[in-house]
Amino acid sequence: MTSVSAVLPAYNEEALIAATATIMAEVLSGLVDDYEVIVVNDGSRDRTREIVEELSETNPRIRCVSHPVNRGYGDALKTGFSSATKDLIFMTDGDKQFDVTEVSRFLPVMERADLAIGYRSPRHDPTVRLIYAWGWKMLVSLLFGYTARDVDCAFKLFRREVWERVQVHSGGATFSAEFLVKARRCGYRIVELPVKHLPRLAGRPTGGNPKVILRAFRDITWLRLHLESRPEEAVRS
Repeated sequence: MTSVSAVLPAYNEEALIAATATIMAEVLSGLVDDYEVIVVNDGSRDRTREIVEELSETNPRIRCVSHPVNRGYGDALKTGFSSATKDLIFMTDGDKQFDVTEVSRFLPVMERADLAIGYRSPRHDPTVRLIYAWGWKMLVSLLFGYTARDVDCAFKLFRREVWERVQVHSGGATFSAEFLVKARRCGYRIVELPVKHLPRLAGRPTGGNPKVILRAFRDITWLRLHLESRPEEAVRS
């Protein structure tokens, strides 16, 4: 029996989160025997939390986990992954930039992989964000070797045991890079698949925020130095 926990981090996504969570639940109900949809409200200042809690009243498989203040993308994912109860964890964003029906192509891959990770093909983002993404990928590859074709693609499916073993410290934008670097060092099997990427319809991305960028560089530098000094420390003690 296959069971999936879908984790959707959300920050001020009141315009889209209801549709995203509802579609996610509908898709999983037709694909697996057991599922849950966990929306992590990362200190939103709009009605994101209230909207998800209203959805939970009609579908208890959709639930909201909230941070009282905004803690960052990585911390939102940590909370969601640690709240997951099913065998597989699927992550995507709450902004409807992915077609969640494509998870149907990822599930069969888990017969031969521990992680199935997407890469956006093509990627529909403003030019400046594409430049940032290219530079970030080059930096991660320079520091740690090949990690993924699209390190930060928010479309990943993996076994819960991977999260239970891999120790991720970053609570910001470096989360995905650290997770994949350490998963590879632990010897987990990773398969990469193309996924459609759609233009953002509402809400505001935070990845280009200077504070987010500075935190990412700080975290990636820490990770490099930490793995050099303690290369064995990729897993939870």
